[in-house]
Amino acid sequence: MQTDHDKQAPAGAQALFRGLAVIDAVAQGACSLADIGAAIGCTRSTTHRLIAALVQADYLRALGGSSGGYQLGPRLIELGYKARAQMPLSRLAHGHLVRLAQATQDTVHLGVRDGRDVLYIDKLPGSRGLEMRSRIGLRMPLALTGIGKALMLDLPESEWQALHEHGRQLRAGSAMMSWEAFRDRLRDYANGGFSLDLEENELGIRCVAAPIRDAGGQIVAALSVASAVPYMPEARLHDLRPEVIACAQSISAELGWRP
Repeated sequence: MQTDHDKQAPAGAQALFRGLAVIDAVAQGACSLADIGAAIGCTRSTTHRLIAALVQADYLRALGGSSGGYQLGPRLIELGYKARAQMPLSRLAHGHLVRLAQATQDTVHLGVRDGRDVLYIDKLPGSRGLEMRSRIGLRMPLALTGIGKALMLDLPESEWQALHEHGRQLRAGSAMMSWEAFRDRLRDYANGGFSLDLEENELGIRCVAAPIRDAGGQIVAALSVASAVPYMPEARLHDLRPEVIACAQSISAELGWRP
């Protein structure tokens, strides 16, 4: 039986692609020699030779005990860290953000969590000639921004409440929704995989945001599309949601995330 890798492999690369298929099979949960062989479509003897070579090179580790079996090896951990170091998030995401900014004509932000704040690590101005106070390196309270709320979606509600209180204290003297209203809104956002800023952070500015996830499914960043109210009525916010979520998912996929 031929695997997809075998069919697509250039001449002389079949063994390489089969070895990669073994690694992928183990990563997907195949553990025994029989399970790995079934996953890659190879005979027992061929599968054993591939596994032995990968164990020797530390790409796989043989498990001891009567059950035997295999798991991913230390070499892959090392390579994973090196790959991550060579692809900083802002550089990896930038091309996606450029395309989103061009498609929407609005300002696009990329941010990460820094304690109780969102730290903006990239900003692409829109083409409408608008200026907003956000900038690369700026920190803003998570609970007050669309991009910050996107970073909060997987947090427990007790942490939502603490971050809401932090934002409320910083907004002393100005209106901020009650904790109950904030909680209910974040529940809706978490169910939909997005968040909105309806002038809560900056008067006259609205945005729609979505979380970016890593290979483990953890939210590691978020992006947003923002504009002034005349260009961003609530109907357009909702129309932009699929495009913003799709962009965030494309970046997540580059980080190894799979739905």
